[in-house]
Amino acid sequence: MSPDFLTGITILLVYQLVGEVSSRLLHLPVPGPVLGMLLLFCTLVWRGSLEKLWTPASSALLSYLSLLFVPAGVGVIVHFGRIGDEWLPISAALLLSALITLAATALIMQGVSRLLGHQEDKTHGR
Repeated sequence: MSPDFLTGITILLVYQLVGEVSSRLLHLPVPGPVLGMLLLFCTLVWRGSLEKLWTPASSALLSYLSLLFVPAGVGVIVHFGRIGDEWLPISAALLLSALITLAATALIMQGVSRLLGHQEDKTHGR
């Protein structure tokens, strides 16, 4: 293992730990790893790219990403009978959540396009 990998993975785990501790201490309804990701995102926005630190760790983690789907697949197989019994509400929830996600993405994209277009007009003196 290279020192760059150990540095990157340590930083990622520290952010996850800070998120977990913050979530539990403040009794937030947000999972700790999600809060840690948000803190990491804020750091990246503030500091800019830290590609040298993240590349070795992220590449190694991404190479094993498929293993993270094994527990989900086992859960589906274990509860296959229940899924079969309740296929209609599950299908409706999946369809509705996909439609809501598409609509939210379109609205956010429209808003960002307007905002960036408005800022571009100001920079060009229009």
